[in-house]
Amino acid sequence: MQPSTDQAIVVRVIETPAKETSITDVIIGSLGLTAVMILAALILGALLGGLLIGIKKLRQKYNLEPIPDSEALRVTPETLLPASSSANPDN
Repeated sequence: MQPSTDQAIVVRVIETPAKETSITDVIIGSLGLTAVMILAALILGALLGGLLIGIKKLRQKYNLEPIPDSEALRVTPETLLPASSSANPDN
């Protein structure tokens, strides 16, 4: 048996209309994205700040403060001479 070719199959493709993007949609989307990024930065900054403060408090509690660079390198400040003796040493 051969299939009948008398009947044609008609397929209608109906496209749904695409929603138009206006400038208002773009501005609202960009403001929303900016707000999310600012909120994420604030939260991450607060977490990092809290972590650093916590580490400092733990170091103070257990007396684990590192040696300051000035002591480790034996750097001492210059002594200030009185103004009269530094201006003219012959007096």
